[in-house]
Amino acid sequence: MAKYKVSVDAKKCIGCGACVSACPKNFKLKDGKSHPIKAEIDEKDLKCVQEAVKICPVCAIAIKKAK
Repeated sequence: MAKYKVSVDAKKCIGCGACVSACPKNFKLKDGKSHPIKAEIDEKDLKCVQEAVKICPVCAIAIKKAK
């Protein structure tokens, strides 16, 4: 099963919480910014995180296939 790295660009993040609403098991708000709960996810969590990427108004979330 493939693994993916999830990151949030703190400089872009405005702390709106859209990613937490879209994917609460993979994102949390801390100090007014979004943070991935797990830096690396399995394929089973990918769809949820992709929804968060789509809904983020400032495009602060990135997903990359882990090596």
